[in-house]
Amino acid sequence: MDRKTYTAELAGLRELRTEITAAEKVVAAAQKELDKLTGQRSRRVAGLAGYEGAQAPAIAKASGLSVGDVVRIAPLLDPTPAAVRTAKTDDQAAAAVAAPAPAPEAEPVDEPAVAVAPALTRPAPVLEQPALAAPVVEARTEVEDQAVAEQPAPAVAALVVPAASVAPVAAAGPRELPTLPEGPAGARFEAVTTGLVSKRPNFVQQARATVFLDAAAEMLAVRDQVVRVDLGARTPGEILDAVLHAAPGTERIYITAGAPWHDGAERYSTLKDAVAAWLNTPSERWTTAIGSGRDKLAGHFVHQRQPVGRYAPAASPDSGSTEIRSMGEWFDPDGADVVTCRQAFTLLWQALRRHWDDAVLMGSPSQTGRDLWSRTIPTTGKWAGGYPVLSEELRGLLHATGGQGRTELILPPRVPEHLPALVEYDRTFAYSKHLWKSPVGVPRRITAAAFAAMTEAEQTKALMSCSHWNVRVTVPAGWNHVGLLPAPVTGDRAWIYPATPGTTFTTWAGGAEIHLALSNHIAPWRIEVLGGLLFEDGKPLDEWGKRLKAAWADLTNLSKLHGDERQRQAAYLASRAVRSVLLFGLGGFAQRPRLVSGTTPLGETLPAGVEILGQDDQVVTWQRQAGFSRDPYAHPEWAAYVWSGARAALLDMKYRQGKEVIGYAGALHAKPGTVVYFGTDGIALTERQPWPYRGEPGDYLLKGHLSGPVEHPTSQEQYLKLRGLGRAELAEKGADQ
Repeated sequence: MDRKTYTAELAGLRELRTEITAAEKVVAAAQKELDKLTGQRSRRVAGLAGYEGAQAPAIAKASGLSVGDVVRIAPLLDPTPAAVRTAKTDDQAAAAVAAPAPAPEAEPVDEPAVAVAPALTRPAPVLEQPALAAPVVEARTEVEDQAVAEQPAPAVAALVVPAASVAPVAAAGPRELPTLPEGPAGARFEAVTTGLVSKRPNFVQQARATVFLDAAAEMLAVRDQVVRVDLGARTPGEILDAVLHAAPGTERIYITAGAPWHDGAERYSTLKDAVAAWLNTPSERWTTAIGSGRDKLAGHFVHQRQPVGRYAPAASPDSGSTEIRSMGEWFDPDGADVVTCRQAFTLLWQALRRHWDDAVLMGSPSQTGRDLWSRTIPTTGKWAGGYPVLSEELRGLLHATGGQGRTELILPPRVPEHLPALVEYDRTFAYSKHLWKSPVGVPRRITAAAFAAMTEAEQTKALMSCSHWNVRVTVPAGWNHVGLLPAPVTGDRAWIYPATPGTTFTTWAGGAEIHLALSNHIAPWRIEVLGGLLFEDGKPLDEWGKRLKAAWADLTNLSKLHGDERQRQAAYLASRAVRSVLLFGLGGFAQRPRLVSGTTPLGETLPAGVEILGQDDQVVTWQRQAGFSRDPYAHPEWAAYVWSGARAALLDMKYRQGKEVIGYAGALHAKPGTVVYFGTDGIALTERQPWPYRGEPGDYLLKGHLSGPVEHPTSQEQYLKLRGLGRAELAEKGADQ
């Protein structure tokens, strides 16, 4: 083979690689769609099991599944007579007794015990609910007998042997979560990372020269001026040329409207490919910046709607960089002009400066939130030296087992096919309600045996403390309301909330959710504790949260009382930015495994383990998981605890006057069959609720009301469209419609 042939073969190989990459994307998309559809089918099968006359053969025929598959999804549909099941179980037990015992080779090892948490009681609210049977510690049988399931729960925790088989979760497929290992390996789950501590900074962040650009109208807000700029074809290079000509020294450009990274998106298979191609548009005068020192970053950040482009002059790449970012990182401009967006940033900075003398707005709300928090680390007391970062093993466990906000669309027959109305409630500045207490220090591992040995009072105290529990859950007989605890599944959703009576699943959940499952006013759920992590109660986020709530309250009041309409709008947008600072700052503590993106010239070897996002005739754009970094601000235990509390508050929230509870709100205080949708910090129902709104963080605000009849949405996209219509109708008719 000569060099010419070799070169030609290389070119052909590159073409083949491109075709293979495209084919792999098609296969992945098809598999993703298949997982989504099979998940929908499983959820509908489980939902049909709630109908009294439901029969497994009819559902199997309609769904294309076997009767056995249907029964595995919804055990209540098992057509086998109870007497036959009991006889079968007895036969299996007899066979086990009759079988000759093998010669003993070693001492038997006992199965790990599990402890059943006691049902916690509290006075029922005014809303009347049908009384349901309490959970039970059942005998070891494969299928519960209805008579047994209605026995009352014991007064104290009791040990039970783990069931031989449990009812699977109705979803695309159960997903197994990690557990705490035994022996020396388990010690790493009660440890911190050596030499890694969150400390109060001894420096002040440097502000960046920032401008605001409406790419659609080609209007640029620079300090107190607005100038028109010619953006040409709206490539990154042309935007940088135009902006730097009008405002020399600019280090950060926020795009308030126009989204130039979506130009020509129809030419690409995905929106992410289009954004990656736009970020890497060739330019003679600009190149990708990699930064230096503390600010070193790996090129651009590829995101469908909120990308970050980092550029440096091609002639002097180490001389400094300029970022192109989306205003949507902070708030949705919602039609606000470039001057109002700039004024919103000014008001945001002023509001934060009233509570932090050294407040600086960084590139993103996440960076800003964590920086502001670091300046609240105490200088005296136990944690004056900073908060230790948990071991990588423990952070990995919390990352895998601590879900975020609850997103769930509840389908018929659990709710009507035609909704009488669609009413949306949203919890105001919700996460700020849950920052007053958080876990600190090294957790203490609680085994099932240790939990079982506690008194009922000690168990209750442990569950109400900052804690994270590995539990086996059973939905009680007769339950007719929404699910309470998350169950892990494969597919896009990752978590579902089983509500079918008799369903059993194993999961991890925070103490707030476990406590609610045991103490709710409808019926306590059966909770078998397999193990857990018990932290010391602390207040690492309390001061941060108080200051952010004060800034938010200042801006919210200004948005209502200021005499100038532009200032009112700017103050409202600034208040939304404070929400983003808290929301994304909290998410930053979770410190998910890093996703690093970059580019490599075409023809050169790609780094190991990368996912190709796109390519042009010069570079290949890629991303890869980079694992956990040695981040001194990594505290997933805080994020997991707040998320757990917020999920619990979507179900049950108390209104207090001083220490007295004066009312309740949340999904469990609505009638069964009226909750349609959960969306992180809001819920949608089929009717209005008598929940008072005081304008305080955590209160339920009426956000939308769409008059019925409304056909039930079959997807989240359809729900979001209906939600928009409901908000528009409420704005037009008012809250008294």
